[in-house]
Amino acid sequence: MLFLYMVVMEKGDFVKIEYVGRLESGEIFDLTREDVARKEKIYNEKMKYGPVSVVIGSGFVLPGLENALVGMTPGDKKTITIEPADGFGQRNADMVKTVNSKVFGDKNVDPQPGMIVDFSGLKGRIQSVSSGRVTVDFNNPLAGKKLIYDVEVKEKIEKADEQIKSLLQFFGFQASAVMISNGVADIEADLPAEIKSKIAETILKNVKPDGKKLQKVRFIQAF
Repeated sequence: MLFLYMVVMEKGDFVKIEYVGRLESGEIFDLTREDVARKEKIYNEKMKYGPVSVVIGSGFVLPGLENALVGMTPGDKKTITIEPADGFGQRNADMVKTVNSKVFGDKNVDPQPGMIVDFSGLKGRIQSVSSGRVTVDFNNPLAGKKLIYDVEVKEKIEKADEQIKSLLQFFGFQASAVMISNGVADIEADLPAEIKSKIAETILKNVKPDGKKLQKVRFIQAF
């Protein structure tokens, strides 16, 4: 008798996915597929298209999308609707602030409706400018909206060294080599100092060679 082993996605799994995210109007707000970008005439040569690697249940993507991945198998495709609670949350009226225009003048900025501004790392969009007052909406532009995703599971990443490489790719970097021995991961990669702690923390939390947590991550820069 022939038994077929089916790989089913679970929380904690590393998985490569492709997706297209749309609003109810059909407008695309995010995607990984180059063919769709070209077809819809929204291709951006500065963007890198292709499957992305995520760890299910670790907040790499929206909760609603993570929940949809659980139970899928490589090759599966599905269309899901994500409510605001599992997307970017509901709009919060308290996140709409009125600011004295003098604040912008001090920074040599001429505030205009629609302009994106940054206040101590918090980004907002200017709604209106009137009588020396500037109204800024700090809600996420997608807050309060239903989101529709076409998602496909490309593959499950099983090997620990490939999992580490996929995490670096998620952060926008490449690893030349990864060696794991006795609970220590040595990673050959050229990384900015300020991101190393974040990447190391993510690796230690999610990568478990042979079911055991790593004890240490070392970054090696080769010349």
